[in-house]
Amino acid sequence: MGGFGSLDIARLNPGRFCAIGAHSPAIWHTGSETAPGAFDDSADFERHDVLEAATSSPGPYLGTPLWVDAGDQDPFRHTGLDEFADELRNHGARIAFHIWPGTHRGDYWRRHYDEYLHFYSRALARCH
Repeated sequence: MGGFGSLDIARLNPGRFCAIGAHSPAIWHTGSETAPGAFDDSADFERHDVLEAATSSPGPYLGTPLWVDAGDQDPFRHTGLDEFADELRNHGARIAFHIWPGTHRGDYWRRHYDEYLHFYSRALARCH
């Protein structure tokens, strides 16, 4: 849950990072949709609900360059990913959102290392 984790860590630590990157994050509407063991229970899911945060408390994502991408064949592609990006855009977030050909596998991410590094290097160069 690395992509999701980066979004959750940024939410819990607003202003601490120069950039936020989520590569193929699993973003769910409810805890019952998640993989078994992803959360302890529904209360744990609610404490870490990044989609709800993007909707009602997007502050931690605003003002920090944000990158979200996923493969068009990623099994997490049609969960809450588009909605997450749309909600943040509606609140004025600077989000780079990409859907490229691929799945939820290492070869997908390796194909995009150059784009990732370019995003992070630009964000770090502007970081105060």
